Amino acid sequence: MIKVIGVRFRKAGKIYYFDPNNLDIKQGQNVIVETVRGIEYGNVVVGIKEVTDDEIIQPLKSVIRITTPEDDKKEEKNRLKEKDAFDICVKKIAKHGLVMKLIDVEYTFDNNKVLFYFTADGRIDFRELVKDLAAIFKTRIELRQIGVRDETKMIGSIGICGRPLCCHTHLCEFQPVSIKMAKEQNLSLNPTKISGVCGRLMCCLKYEESTYEYLNKHLPNVGDKAITPEGEKGEVLSVNVLRQLVRLVVRKEDGDPEILQYKAKELKFRVNKKRKDADTEISEEEKKELKELQNLERKEGKMKRE
Repeated sequence: MIKVIGVRFRKAGKIYYFDPNNLDIKQGQNVIVETVRGIEYGNVVVGIKEVTDDEIIQPLKSVIRITTPEDDKKEEKNRLKEKDAFDICVKKIAKHGLVMKLIDVEYTFDNNKVLFYFTADGRIDFRELVKDLAAIFKTRIELRQIGVRDETKMIGSIGICGRPLCCHTHLCEFQPVSIKMAKEQNLSLNPTKISGVCGRLMCCLKYEESTYEYLNKHLPNVGDKAITPEGEKGEVLSVNVLRQLVRLVVRKEDGDPEILQYKAKELKFRVNKKRKDADTEISEEEKKELKELQNLERKEGKMKRE
């Protein structure tokens, strides 16, 4: 077992482990650490704890020191410099006529590097822009292209639920989200209703996916045949996943149909592992939008891997 602390460098950013270096570090304190990008200023979000060797990536870097008032002032000064750098970069982008959108600027604590985050539809030749920026800031320049999910995470906004976006407040990393999750939860497949502010599938589709998968395994599909506790045969009209209720259309001996409701465990039916897709309820135009959304998800995933 190894003693570590968890440090975060950006709001809702990924947590990285560091060796506390025998310092009495508490959660909520700020520390100076060395990273692959240089010397960084981070916030301790996980106090000293023990983890197994498998949970960390070697070599484990050590904390340099707990921040001093001078370090805090330098960090505040860097945040102000980032605003000036942002304005300068926007002007230079316009000067070179580059089709790109600047999202954020970040200085490393030691001012050894300035990172410029941007979005663009395709690849951008920004070599001349880098030369201009290096001449102005007299330090290493890195331009990093990000996707629309990362853009929204950095900027933040309000979701359709009326709350601040999950990615901007507490989600450290993006989890894979698919159309299948919306189908499993019996949600409308209208792209405008299952897409977030970023224009991609909402991250919250992942939250209850495992619960719905488990509950759906104990329910029949709409249109399936089922046998009631009284021994009558009926056709499944609808299901209530959370309450585990099934509504059946049962034809009585006199020929008149009757709609009855039962608990799923009271019925006998054939359980299908592969549930039917619910996209028959959406229009052709919505199907086209849905396909475009899926293509964008795949394209952005491929860009991240590259």
